[in-house]
Amino acid sequence: MQASSIDPNLAVPFGIAIGLIALWCAIGYLVSFFTGWLALARRFKKQSEPYGEIRSAGPFFYSIYMRWWGHYSSVIRLTAASDALYASVLFLLRVGHPPLRIPWDEIRFGRTKFFFRTYIVLTLGNEEKIPMRIPLRMARNLGILDRCPE
Repeated sequence: MQASSIDPNLAVPFGIAIGLIALWCAIGYLVSFFTGWLALARRFKKQSEPYGEIRSAGPFFYSIYMRWWGHYSSVIRLTAASDALYASVLFLLRVGHPPLRIPWDEIRFGRTKFFFRTYIVLTLGNEEKIPMRIPLRMARNLGILDRCPE
């Protein structure tokens, strides 16, 4: 009888693959922690589907900035529904970023300028106060400007 062993030629690529997956997951959680997505997920993890009037924008061609100007470029889809704002990240980048459902009464609105561009600031969560800066065009497509003071 021969003892089973892993072929040494396969052990190195297998170890590298496991290491890269672990690194991918660690980076996903770190980004989620620093941008505030993880804090929002504690209270606002998506439990239901949007209903009522629904408008979606993204993920492609929109850059969204969160806490400490953490930058998400072309990876977040926002859906504005009658009941709440829904946010999700592309599947491959979803580690540490579960889909969110944030009721409108937990969102404060404002405006800011950054490098000569106007952004709508959504301060998410009455307790967490995580800023999400979305481009004016995205806010217009979602119908958020109707809720935002001038």
